[in-house]
Amino acid sequence: MAKANKSKKESGSKSVLTNQSLQFLRDYINNPSPVGFESGGQRLWLDYLKPYVDEFFTDPYGTAVGVVNPGQPFKVVIEAHADEISWFVNYINAEGLIYLKRNGGVDHQIAPSQRVIIHGKNGPVKAVFGWPAIHTRLSTTEKENVPKVENLFLDCGARNRKEVEDLGITVGNVVTYVDGFDELANDYFIGRAMDNRIGGFMIAEVARLLKENRKKLPYSLYVVNAVQEEIGLRGAEMIARRIKPDVAIITDVTHDTSTPMINKFIEGETWCGKGPSLSFGPAVHNVLLRLVQDVAEEKNIPVQLRAVSRSTGTDTDSFAYANDGCPSVLISIPLRYMHTTVEMLHKNDIEQTIQLMYETLLTLTPKTNLSYFS
Repeated sequence: MAKANKSKKESGSKSVLTNQSLQFLRDYINNPSPVGFESGGQRLWLDYLKPYVDEFFTDPYGTAVGVVNPGQPFKVVIEAHADEISWFVNYINAEGLIYLKRNGGVDHQIAPSQRVIIHGKNGPVKAVFGWPAIHTRLSTTEKENVPKVENLFLDCGARNRKEVEDLGITVGNVVTYVDGFDELANDYFIGRAMDNRIGGFMIAEVARLLKENRKKLPYSLYVVNAVQEEIGLRGAEMIARRIKPDVAIITDVTHDTSTPMINKFIEGETWCGKGPSLSFGPAVHNVLLRLVQDVAEEKNIPVQLRAVSRSTGTDTDSFAYANDGCPSVLISIPLRYMHTTVEMLHKNDIEQTIQLMYETLLTLTPKTNLSYFS
């Protein structure tokens, strides 16, 4: 682990986050970007990123890319994913209640009593996840029901199927939770879809710092916000084939394991507020990881370590094994309560993850030796 860093208050160092960037983070978290329907969030992200890149493009499925210093033979990617877990309308019964299918790894256990938006053909429609009142559940001697996908339903106020359809709701409409960005005590941020909208925010901030500090890179930098990570890393798979990068630095969330009901013997030990997490695993390139660790130590950025076994479960896997193989590294930010509406992370970790990616980019050159055999 790299040397512990003093807190920002102790060191008196200036925050890398500006009022403008924090407003963008708030807007970006509050904007829905469900799997397969990411275009609204991608437009917002590109509008923020454009002043800090030389050119940009999108691919057929909506992955958005900004390029700094285009046209160089050596290509480096910094990447996050833009999509959030959600639901699909699957069935509307005669009484006007709406049953669902998952779109990504959405957690059914947190659904009862949540407020949602159904993205219908006539625009957004408000609805709620209904659930029997405690009084009615306890009046039976049978075993109490627990939330399952098959017994969850939405109530939008319609009294029959026709009234649902008149609102513009059809099978296949996507459903997202209402909960947005907020702040808690001691520099904690919360919101739905911090996984991994926070990654898209951080890579955009890296591009901003490079531009504002007038840094010239000896390679082309691709700032990639990929789609469809939550259903199998599909966006990263497509864009890695297109860019054919020489190096990829991926950022995503990882579990803060300090909260109750998490087994550290299985999940390891990672805390919010103690710096970004670096992963060890077959897809993570050992030499590139060592370079990142050296940068963290040299710049006094605290890092935590995590083992991930067969796969990282992130877009790192898609980039690492793309084309002829791409040296890839995963820099994660600790997150509490993943795949809920109150995903929670610490401001210091955001800043230190941005700093670690930024300093790593300044250290890399086309001549950096990443070979396992020299």
